Amino acid sequence: MKELISLEVVDQHIAVLTLNRPQAANALSKDLLDQLNHVIDKVNNNPDIYCTIITGAGEKAFCAGADLKERKGMTDSEVIEAVSYIGSTIQSVEKMKSPVIAAINGVAFGGGLELALACDLRISAAHAKMGLTETSLAIIPGAGGTQRLPRLIGVGQAKRLIYTAKPVTADEALSIGLVEQLSDKEKLLEDALEIAKKIAQNGPVALRQAKIAINHGMQTDITTGLLIEHLSYKETIPTRDRLEGLEAFQQKRKPLYKGV
Repeated sequence: MKELISLEVVDQHIAVLTLNRPQAANALSKDLLDQLNHVIDKVNNNPDIYCTIITGAGEKAFCAGADLKERKGMTDSEVIEAVSYIGSTIQSVEKMKSPVIAAINGVAFGGGLELALACDLRISAAHAKMGLTETSLAIIPGAGGTQRLPRLIGVGQAKRLIYTAKPVTADEALSIGLVEQLSDKEKLLEDALEIAKKIAQNGPVALRQAKIAINHGMQTDITTGLLIEHLSYKETIPTRDRLEGLEAFQQKRKPLYKGV
């Protein structure tokens, strides 16, 4: 079977996942989703991975969304099942234990943008365009777009993008908070790795607990959110990494964290 997801480990602690269907704009075929789920499990089960980058092969597309050619001959029930599989896979990305960066190297439409929305951070090449274009096909975003986009950029902006189905440039994406950083296309992966390295030098347990506190806390009221934060904080206290951080600070050296 052709490798549709490539996995590279950089500096021992950073996983780089590349969607590898450039001839099909890295569209989300069933085979690609199967392989993506397998690689997600592999990364989650590797305690040495502290940060993950997801990007696409080539310069034209991060991910153009669902594979519409594959969907052409499907029955209604098969289409619903296919969309559900995309949604559950994207949710698996969101639930990855360590922080995930989307390095958007080209267009990110429909399910492709929904994939990026499930990541913790988004850095985009300056030439990229992105949008939830589903209403132009008489459907709606079905893999989390109607829920994650308004939580990220606000209800009004999300409705504008979804109702018009109009893609935005990378500059506009940055201005409305859809992406956190822009990069020249030649430096995109380099810049994403720079962020990942800064993340990976911090305490792995703390990173996981911070992600839990933020993601779960954002879904509830402030009182409950503060309780979630407190419980997540408590998980860091008995770790050896916390003691290593204190010792390194006192000795004016870089800490060497091991995730325990």
